[in-house]
Amino acid sequence: MPPDLSPTKFGSAAAWRVWIIAVVFVAYQFSIQTGYAIVNGVVQADINLNVTQIGTIAATYTWVFALCQFYSGALLDRLGARIITPASIALVTLGAFTYSRANSFEMLLLAQTILAIGSCSAFVGAGYLGGQWFGMAKFSFMFGLVQLFSSLTSAISQNTINYLLETLQWRELFSYAGFFGVALFALAVTFIRNPQPIPKQAQTGVLKFFSSVTTGLFDVAKIGHVWLASLVGAALFGTLLASGVVWAPKLLVVRGASEATAVIGSSMLWLGLAVGSAILPWWSDRIQRRKPPIVLCTLIQLTALVVIIYLPPLGSTIDLSLCFIFGVTNAAHMLCFSSAADVVKPNQIGTSASIVNGMIFITGGIMMARPGIRIDRAIEMGAAKVPLDIAQYAALPFVVVLASALVLALAMKETYPVKQAASE
Repeated sequence: MPPDLSPTKFGSAAAWRVWIIAVVFVAYQFSIQTGYAIVNGVVQADINLNVTQIGTIAATYTWVFALCQFYSGALLDRLGARIITPASIALVTLGAFTYSRANSFEMLLLAQTILAIGSCSAFVGAGYLGGQWFGMAKFSFMFGLVQLFSSLTSAISQNTINYLLETLQWRELFSYAGFFGVALFALAVTFIRNPQPIPKQAQTGVLKFFSSVTTGLFDVAKIGHVWLASLVGAALFGTLLASGVVWAPKLLVVRGASEATAVIGSSMLWLGLAVGSAILPWWSDRIQRRKPPIVLCTLIQLTALVVIIYLPPLGSTIDLSLCFIFGVTNAAHMLCFSSAADVVKPNQIGTSASIVNGMIFITGGIMMARPGIRIDRAIEMGAAKVPLDIAQYAALPFVVVLASALVLALAMKETYPVKQAASE
């Protein structure tokens, strides 16, 4: 493995090479994660699993990822990407191969666990490398680009996997994914470096080392603004995640759209997020402000959501346009990562990003489940007989969460590091 470089010019060819590998890793792990949602039906039939086991397999990923997420950034800060990123790619690759060989419920649980541990540092790691290799003045913009490619992956990966499954068995698909991981691991080992050496940690043993990592995590967690930014970001992206993965297509169908149009609506959310992720961080840097874009975009999202939920059907074109607008403005959640990074030390940006992303992931899971619970309750109570009425009742938590996010965004302080930007 090549040594770290010191000093290294920000934005060099080496910087772009490292960053591209990190972004490809984000797309790779997300595609494998998405793959389970597509193939779980054939896996269930092939291995003879029941519905409860299928749900447990999916939940295992969520539980392990949520636990590990809070430590991923702290480990990046302590050990650097040269160690963490190749190790994470290796774990995701091992998880893919484990999937391809799985012949029991227990092996699938093991595969999910390995995947979750490896995946937890992918998105945060790409953001971390953007700040390290391009400078903190470019952190927001580079992290926005990570989200851009992640969103594009979200928009196309499920269709791609569906297409591949027409000619490949699910085991073959995961095997090929594993071979791709081997190649990506080789590239990471060859090219991933830190722009300057990471201070060597004292040889104090495994337990004391992880104790120091936990201490670093709590040091960042003591900063109130990090949690405020985390809550706003979690509310924004949690709503989009729940909408884009589960609920937006269902709502559009209730509003009169065809199944095909409803699927396009979900894609428009992700496409809008990709566009917004390229624009909003750039705009924030241009005006040297975090708070105004977050507040304005949260207000627009809340307005679009209220229109599409509570106004009478306005036609598919308008509904799809609202989905796109919602996605564009939802990119404001990326500025929450930036705002949290603004108030911590440079060697703590990975930790701050992992706290924000951890809150986003947990909130997204809750937001996915909550509408379904409310639908079941409405049906049991017999209070809502019209599908649109049920949909409006089920979607109320989305409105409440975004309204709360708007209040919290108004309470945020401005954190843009103007002096640092001026000096660079």
